[in-house]
Amino acid sequence: MKIELDTNIVELIDEHHQKNQDKPRTYLGGSIIGHPCDRWLWLSFRWAVVDKFEGRILRLFRRGHREEETIVADLKAIGIDVHSDQRAVPMPKHCGGHIDGIGEGVPGAEKTPHLLEFKTHAKKSFDDLEKNGLKKSKPMHWCQMQVYMHGLGLKRGLYVAVCKDDDRMYADRVEYDKDAVKQLIERAERIVSAERMPDPISTNPSWYQCKFCPAHNFCHKERMTKQVNCRTCAHATPCDDGEWACARWDSKGIPVDYQRTGCDSHVLHPDLVPWPMKDSGSPYEAVYEINGVDVRNGEGDAHVFTSQELIAGGEACAHELVGAVKENFPGARVVEVRKEQ
Repeated sequence: MKIELDTNIVELIDEHHQKNQDKPRTYLGGSIIGHPCDRWLWLSFRWAVVDKFEGRILRLFRRGHREEETIVADLKAIGIDVHSDQRAVPMPKHCGGHIDGIGEGVPGAEKTPHLLEFKTHAKKSFDDLEKNGLKKSKPMHWCQMQVYMHGLGLKRGLYVAVCKDDDRMYADRVEYDKDAVKQLIERAERIVSAERMPDPISTNPSWYQCKFCPAHNFCHKERMTKQVNCRTCAHATPCDDGEWACARWDSKGIPVDYQRTGCDSHVLHPDLVPWPMKDSGSPYEAVYEINGVDVRNGEGDAHVFTSQELIAGGEACAHELVGAVKENFPGARVVEVRKEQ
């Protein structure tokens, strides 16, 4: 007799992880500074495109984190003194990162402290790593180690990888590259300071580095953010000291929790919408031309659409019927536009 489950246990587990995944980082992470696309880094830093993962992928991430304990145990077993304190790395404004550890007593370089970086790979990725080496196969990992070594004043790093399919291990010593770090830091500072969105790595939607990017739909289809927060607002600006300032309220040092939701005065950044911007008579509003109609964006009322409404309604907000409903029914808001089947 086969006993059937009343509920799908796996689906429930995955739903749990999806509901509890981490919020976007408050900084441009050292782990992605080596990403090939300036635009993706800017969109990520601005919380304009938020990468959401399915439960299975989140469980894979968890497995990778737990593998670190096994790698540390193996390194200690061969005499390496591992300090795995997850310390924060001193980095330029609006950038940050945390290390896997520092190792002393690395065979062949016992007197030189090494930055430790641990990764897990699927078989295809691991095979490529073995064949081509760290810098060529995983340039983002190499760049991550470079900026971390720079921040901590270290000259050497040790990269240790494990294949999740067959438990093969790979170890590579990394030398600090002063010139490469200089370029990486300059790039990071340029991106976080940029008021306007950088160009994409490619305008071809089938380009291999674009096809699986979380921003593919934004860059190559809709050109519309789905996120309303301080960082997608035209009023907000990142400051040189790592804080954020708001021109609407003439304030500086916006608390992180507040940044994540923003306020009722939110105005969509002009690079995060597909419509041209026109001159506005108010410093607190933007005017976007949608299908030949001037649509005001700002503190919502009978004649002004909130950012949430523009994201939900899009071109429908320019329809005269929608405008008439808002004008004749105080408090009416656009919450969803359903497409006809």
